[in-house]
Amino acid sequence: MQSILLVDLLLKLVSGVLLVLAPLTVCRVFGLPRPTSGFWPRMLGAVLIGHAGGLFLEGAVSNVHGIGLGGSLIVNLATAGMIAAQLILNAAGSSRRAKFLLWLLVFALLLLCLAELAFVS
Repeated sequence: MQSILLVDLLLKLVSGVLLVLAPLTVCRVFGLPRPTSGFWPRMLGAVLIGHAGGLFLEGAVSNVHGIGLGGSLIVNLATAGMIAAQLILNAAGSSRRAKFLLWLLVFALLLLCLAELAFVS
């Protein structure tokens, strides 16, 4: 069981890191439709990295079964971090409304992380 978890973790982590670091290149190499920007591939990469973190937590802590609040916390932090990074680098949202809504999403995810952190034991 642990070996399957490790393979799953490595697959998600490597593919997530590749999508975050070189989203358009990954799309071209694998023959995927080339997006006009790297925003959505990077978002997928962030979620995959967060999910890999949740899998690591599940394997590392003996009383954790399933992704749970701890894993959800990691996924939300990775997603909020990636959205914020893309907003700071001006790689997300072409309009003021889009940028406002994305920042609102970042803050909502961070507030959710605080709530989840309060209940993670």
